[in-house]
Order: sequence, then structure tokens, then C-alpha cells
Amino acid sequence: MSKPKKPWPTKDAMTQIYDLHLWGGNDHDFYSGEGSHDPEIINPYIEVVTHFFKSFSKPITVCDLGCGDFNIGKHFYKHTKNYIAIDIVEPLITRNQVKFQAENLTFNCLDITKDELPKADCIVLRQVLQHLSNTEIERIVKKLKHYKYILLTEHIPKGDFTANIDIISGQGNRTKKQSGVDILKSPFGLNITSKTILNSHVLKNNKGQIVTTLFKI
Repeated sequence: MSKPKKPWPTKDAMTQIYDLHLWGGNDHDFYSGEGSHDPEIINPYIEVVTHFFKSFSKPITVCDLGCGDFNIGKHFYKHTKNYIAIDIVEPLITRNQVKFQAENLTFNCLDITKDELPKADCIVLRQVLQHLSNTEIERIVKKLKHYKYILLTEHIPKGDFTANIDIISGQGNRTKKQSGVDILKSPFGLNITSKTILNSHVLKNNKGQIVTTLFKI
């Protein structure tokens, strides 16, 4: 008799977030939160990332880890050689495959902490790590060394904070603990050749800031 499969807690948590609209957007089938829809947040981000993709004489291949409802990724794929969009929520990926179609655009349902990631020049990780435990982030960071560029966006406290306080994976992040993810610090310690902050948006009501950083490996 075969053993029952172990639960997939992060997948279950993320699926529940979309099913119950815990990030808002009750009038949407899937909604990745205000951080993916508020024009004040996303328009400057889209501008700087588009500029980065267009800066290459030959378009690069991009792998978007945690593409969500693709309200942001839909602006980028036309500026790339290939755009591979990944999320852990299977119904979300199925919906994206129907809604967004192009020859250079692919959607895959993967657990980025466990599954092998596609080959690419650049990784996009936008407000994904902030929802994951340190154990899961460590598994992802170990894979990032195989890419040339990482575009990382994180919701972090404004001013000084203690990096990488552990949490349980799910809807929230570390800001309530006056913490945020820093992949250069312990326990992650990613080795890079350069770091450039591309965009920073201070949120209202002292809720921290959303910072996008370009790392070159």
C-alpha cells in the first residue's frame, strides 16, 4: 500500500490566497494584490525594468518566478527573446495560458523551491521571497547563482531593520517584525559582482517601502 502524499503547504497557502481573495480584488478571477495593480507602485517599476530589458543589443531570455496574475509581466515579454512565467498555483497558470499568448511567452506551474528552474539570462523575483520561510528562500537562492542577472523586488521596512527574521510561508511578510529579506546576508549569502537599486517606493501610513534591486552574478 502506497504512502499518502505529503501536503504541499506553500502551494496550498498560495492557492487559498487566490481562492479567498486575501489580497483583495473580489471582482477579479485572480488578483495578486495592490502591489501588482496600484499605478503609483507599478508604473515606475515597469518603466525601469522595461528600460533594462531594452538596453540589450540582443534580447535576453527572462524567467519570472512567481508571475502571479501577470498584470506586470504582460508589459515585459515583448522586449525579450523568451519570457518564461512561473507560478505555484495551477489554476492561475491555466488562466494565464489562455489570457496571454505570444510565440516567445511560456507559462509553467512549478514549485520554485523544489523543482528545477528553466535556463535563462535573467531572473525576475517580484515580491515573492517576502512571503516565504527562510528554508524555502535558501533553496531558491542556491539556484540563483546560475543566472547572469537577478531583478529582485522586496517589501521591506523603511530605515534600519533586522534582515531575514524567519516566518511561516503564507500571505504576510516580515515587516511587522521590523524585518525584510536580504539575500546577501545570513543565512542566504548570495555572491554577486554588483548591486544597483533601480526603484524604491515608500508606502503610505508607515508601511515600509518596496525596493527593486538589480544584482549581477
